[in-house]
Amino acid sequence: MRATILGMALAMLAGCATQPPSPEAIGATFPSRQYVLLGEVHDNATAQAARLQALTRAVEAGWRPAVAMEQFDRERQADIDRARKERPGDADYLIAQAGSAAGWQWPLYRPVVALALQYDLPLLAANLSRADAAKIVRGGLGAVFPQDQQAALGLDKPLPMEVVAAQTATLDAGHCGNFPKAMLPGMLNAQAARDAVMARTLAPYAGRGAVLIAGNGHVRRDLGVPRWIRADAAKVLSVGYLEDGSPAEGFDEVVRVAPMERKDPCKEAVVKPR
Repeated sequence: MRATILGMALAMLAGCATQPPSPEAIGATFPSRQYVLLGEVHDNATAQAARLQALTRAVEAGWRPAVAMEQFDRERQADIDRARKERPGDADYLIAQAGSAAGWQWPLYRPVVALALQYDLPLLAANLSRADAAKIVRGGLGAVFPQDQQAALGLDKPLPMEVVAAQTATLDAGHCGNFPKAMLPGMLNAQAARDAVMARTLAPYAGRGAVLIAGNGHVRRDLGVPRWIRADAAKVLSVGYLEDGSPAEGFDEVVRVAPMERKDPCKEAVVKPR
């Protein structure tokens, strides 16, 4: 009898251990960190809703971070600030003025923008533009950043070999095993530059707390923005919002959601240089 009761108790504990963290529980940890990096699968509305819920709970409880978004290119910060002055609280107007048409599904991001406006939080354009990324791919980091800026961003040293290997594998998998090797050095530089720029965007707001809204690859501790943040690792929280079945390496917390139904991009994979 005792063995049966013990077995039932262990089974219950095991079940509790596998329960995903609730948005409330995740959000409650945000104020204790200087940097909170919240990932996404760009087209998965369920994951984005879970992320929004966690962020909203933390803000409603009194946290007042800056909110940086991959979806706004860094050149559009002036447009964000102008739109806020012209029509305070109007998320649609801000997106129309500062957002790009670079494939973002803006209805999914509008609630984050609206939350920042509702609570008068700094809203930061965090991304390196596609145009600048393309310049780096073709001409190296110097095509966009002078040497002093490379040093300030931490881009003046070679990437560690383990990062090169992991990013190479990620790029190759993302291109169905057909990634052109000649483009690899440039793509690695461009990816590093994007992550370094995002980290630099967050840095001035560490005292009040800074949130990054970005793809899961950018918030990974081993490969993404956390590598470029110059702060105690304990002050950084990385949350991956992942579809079932996808790898979960590199995150402090993982929230799983059902995968979206999509066409298989590898059935007719064609890689074209950007």
